[in-house]
Amino acid sequence: MKKSKLYTKTGDKGKTSLVGGQRVSKCCSRLESYGTIDELNAHIGVLMSQISDAQDLDTLKGIQIMLFNVGAYLATDPTDTSFRLPSYVTPEVIKQIEKEIDRLDSHCPPLERFILPSGGLATSQAHVCRTVSRRAERRILTVVEEGSEVEDAVLKYVNRLSDYFFALSRKLIHADGNGVEIYWESPSKTYD
Repeated sequence: MKKSKLYTKTGDKGKTSLVGGQRVSKCCSRLESYGTIDELNAHIGVLMSQISDAQDLDTLKGIQIMLFNVGAYLATDPTDTSFRLPSYVTPEVIKQIEKEIDRLDSHCPPLERFILPSGGLATSQAHVCRTVSRRAERRILTVVEEGSEVEDAVLKYVNRLSDYFFALSRKLIHADGNGVEIYWESPSKTYD
């Protein structure tokens, strides 16, 4: 098999192809949605390089695989092609991530106030993943608001991911032993 070049030059003028061949602007909402999913996946890779817990690593690998599937699903405009890629997000997948959120939360004391993103590199990277998850959800909602159908399960899954990464950040800071959550202080307390 002949090795292909990594560059095609077909995107040099700001257009790219969706699955199915439709050419779109590189700043269209559909591309923004799956591009943000791709960005989240890369941030998860950074997070994985900073942790060693086997169960957390296994969960994160599963999330990466699911996000790759979601990205491919979002890269397909069903109004323009008969070709369909499934998202593979099922109610069971959502239940599994909810179980993981509950497991992580069980390692943490009750949350008393808002916390600020802080802690070591892994904890802070989990917060980055949390915020990119939220942005991915907003980008997907833009696609929906423009009239395209997106499976409800995909929206639910991406929404749960921000909760998962919040719970993971808390577990990581408390597992560190030296980590202390920094609480947000009301401006009235801070600037008196």
